Amino acid sequence: MNNPITRLFGIRYPIVQGGMIWCSGWKLVSAVSNAGGLGLIGAGSMRPEVLREHIVKCRAVCPKPFGVNVPLLYSGVNEIMRVIMEEGVEIVFTSAGNPAVWTNQLKIHGIKVVHVVSSLRFAKKAEAAGVDAVVAEGFEAGGHNGREESTTFSLIPMIREAINLPLIAAGGIGNGRTMLGAMALGADGVQIGTRFAVSPESSAHQAFKDFIIKAGEGDTELVLKALHPVRLLKNSFYRQIKKAEFQGATPEMLLDLLGNERSKKGIFEGDLENGEMEAGQVSAIIEKIKPAGDIVREIWESFLEHKSAFFKQSLSWQ
Repeated sequence: MNNPITRLFGIRYPIVQGGMIWCSGWKLVSAVSNAGGLGLIGAGSMRPEVLREHIVKCRAVCPKPFGVNVPLLYSGVNEIMRVIMEEGVEIVFTSAGNPAVWTNQLKIHGIKVVHVVSSLRFAKKAEAAGVDAVVAEGFEAGGHNGREESTTFSLIPMIREAINLPLIAAGGIGNGRTMLGAMALGADGVQIGTRFAVSPESSAHQAFKDFIIKAGEGDTELVLKALHPVRLLKNSFYRQIKKAEFQGATPEMLLDLLGNERSKKGIFEGDLENGEMEAGQVSAIIEKIKPAGDIVREIWESFLEHKSAFFKQSLSWQ
């Protein structure tokens, strides 16, 4: 496909793998990029030296474009950005922060910058900051999310009408049918996280992957809205959070409950009871663990199939 996203990144398919913490290492990223999508290293769970190692290893096995996702809310962003610029990374996705802080400096270094937003207001701010593209992420998505609780399919048409940048849809997208829906509403591409999180190349713990496969409708919920909204799979830790929120816990009390590295405990170490298990609503439609490259090709082929079927059906309506 030749469209604004494939041209911007130099990729074959407008399919982006979300830069998920504890999941998105060089193995997953290279598998997605080599299959024709855009893989993103998840820097949010990496120290600077670890990020550098993943960039070097990815480049060694992946001649195709790949990027790095940087959540701006985490500490150590300055060092992370220094590594990115030193290593000549060509694509950076930023999220959970003000895009104006880093966009200009990254672009001076020849880096394409994409910012993730959860509302129309933030999309306009990202465009004003000079980013090259925007990811509009609905609250169906796993991980950190917007307080507005806007769904992907309400965000995309609103933002499409308001900005002139290439637009990527995220949240609730995990197959060709949902990709087609997002593109029909104005997206130029899609970003997919949870489905890639359960691939063999994902660095997440096998127990976490199995937990996602077993999840059904209603098994995730957006919590911690008084702090940093995040969508979690329901487990013992989730129930602790819900109880604390029901009892009127302050943001400081919630921070104490979170403690250190709760997401590492759940996603990377596989502690299904005490870990922070970040995943999207799309968990309910994921039935099997498949290689990341197969996922890219399957989504694209399904997208084309449903696109063709839709146009054939639309002709019969005339």
